[in-house]
Amino acid sequence: MTAPTHIQTAVIQKAAQGDADAQAWLYQQYSKAMFNICVRMTGNIPHAEDVLHDAFIIAFKNLGSLKQAAAFGGWLKQIVVHACINHCKKTIRWNDWDEEHFDTIADEPIEWWTTISLTEVHKQIKSLPDGCRQVFVLYAMEDNSHREIAAQLGITEGTSKSQYHRAKKLLRERINTQIVTHG
Repeated sequence: MTAPTHIQTAVIQKAAQGDADAQAWLYQQYSKAMFNICVRMTGNIPHAEDVLHDAFIIAFKNLGSLKQAAAFGGWLKQIVVHACINHCKKTIRWNDWDEEHFDTIADEPIEWWTTISLTEVHKQIKSLPDGCRQVFVLYAMEDNSHREIAAQLGITEGTSKSQYHRAKKLLRERINTQIVTHG
């Protein structure tokens, strides 16, 4: 094995060998961003903490399969997203939406996003119903296609699309209410 030339590469190699200090360093570097994904996808802090913990355990157990240390962040993010999906599959009851209903939903511009703080948007995303929130996060924030979301969640592509549009509608209504109420 050649000596690593990058600090993160060295830390990942040590973490893969079970070094607790190296694992703690990686956790410290990546946990906040991964926790934010977990909160958005699960909708509450206790579940997000559990999923984050489980995801890091999975990552550390499988660290030896990571081919390039530079890809660690993206690799970990995939593990976190899959852990969130698996958690939500156990807790979310999906309702199939009539695809005719989806066809009537207009794809309106979302200028309302620009009039409110990101903190409030994050709060409103967390408050969405489970199915809507899950699809919204995967589509709008994690850049998955509706086909990918449908396959991951075991729902139809039409359900993914309608849940996304429902989420946008609910967010728009809730954020507009916040703007009217609080300025």
